[in-house]
Amino acid sequence: MKIIDDFISFDDFKQLQELMWSTDFPWFYDDCVNVPNDGHFQFTHMLYQYDSPRSNFFNALNPITRQLYLQTDLYSLIKIKSNLVTRTPTIVEHGYHIDLPDLKEYHNTKTAILYMNTNNGYTKFEDGSIVESVENRLVVFDSRIKHSGSTCTDEKTRVVINFNFF
Repeated sequence: MKIIDDFISFDDFKQLQELMWSTDFPWFYDDCVNVPNDGHFQFTHMLYQYDSPRSNFFNALNPITRQLYLQTDLYSLIKIKSNLVTRTPTIVEHGYHIDLPDLKEYHNTKTAILYMNTNNGYTKFEDGSIVESVENRLVVFDSRIKHSGSTCTDEKTRVVINFNFF
């Protein structure tokens, strides 16, 4: 696992953050977080999938993808999805999962999570380690490692962007 704070420049990050919190950025209701009927919900925005952009906002990620190429062994994107969960009275963990279960046999796939806002939510890994949600922090790990996102209690939302690549 690799954690990189201040992943992109302050100005690029603030510009992306303002876009994602604006009324111009569409969020889509998803009635589950990990598996159907899991009792949780989130809002998502698919940015890239199946070898092509899926959103008009894909190019806004250029500073991130450029840094991924420079600081990781990114060769090709698989999927990019942003997730927004709302504040809950207590922290709720959504359960361990891998983002791309169909690719679990591939040994060179990576997952990266960019935290878009600071809050008391986190990503927890099956080995018990926790990465706190700190804005502009990126965590990169082997895609076969199970992890769980959480809600937060101290901000209105917890927003992340998930990247899957090899």
